[in-house]
Amino acid sequence: MTEKNSSNAQTDRVFATERLPTAFAFDDQVASVFEDMINRSVPGYSTIISMIGVLAERYCGAGSTIYDLGASLGGASFAVAQQLPHNDYRIIAIDNSAAMTSRLSAKLDALDEPYPIECRHEDLRDSKIEDASMVILNFTLQFIDPAAREALMQKIYDGMRPGGLLVISEKIQFPDPALNELFIDLYHRFKETQGYSKLEISQKRAALENVLIPETLATHRERLNGAGFHSVDCWFQCFNFASMVAFK
Repeated sequence: MTEKNSSNAQTDRVFATERLPTAFAFDDQVASVFEDMINRSVPGYSTIISMIGVLAERYCGAGSTIYDLGASLGGASFAVAQQLPHNDYRIIAIDNSAAMTSRLSAKLDALDEPYPIECRHEDLRDSKIEDASMVILNFTLQFIDPAAREALMQKIYDGMRPGGLLVISEKIQFPDPALNELFIDLYHRFKETQGYSKLEISQKRAALENVLIPETLATHRERLNGAGFHSVDCWFQCFNFASMVAFK
């Protein structure tokens, strides 16, 4: 199972009615509709998730430890577990939202055939990264204080095996203001095609301001190279959303 929208997924109506401005949080209300929210809010999300599984099959050998940082409901973790052709691995799924980890734990407990996925409720900035063959940051770094991002990348690099793979997906900015405005507008039009109203789009954008802080692809590359990663590049992009790979 992945985070593809399912028949029993609740529809995202979090911002459907007018509300007082409040900062976005991964609380119980958001967690309850997250599968619908993420699939309708991030263009290409299902493709990114499925291809993370394919990348894991290619680069995660026997004895692998895989970290899913900011795992939410475990979409990337499940994609990896379904794709790996062997059972000699473990996935450590970490999220600082109690609402997310409680639901992920329930999903894992309900499996007929359990996957070796360990769910941890903790701040990933405090998490230990050890002997990792793969680390996944799927739309996670953008919610971390920019001042803490360099240290986090260095910790991840230091905790990876030689040849290890980092996958990092992010909402991005563009240095050209006209292009930045264009892609934001196209993204909002995309959300309208997914059934979101202008009110929902406006209120969620306001809630995410100063909570989700995007950067340019050049900034990401510079930080990754500075931490020691090589072969850094973008493998997927749609509007102002992108996913990169980097190798130790």
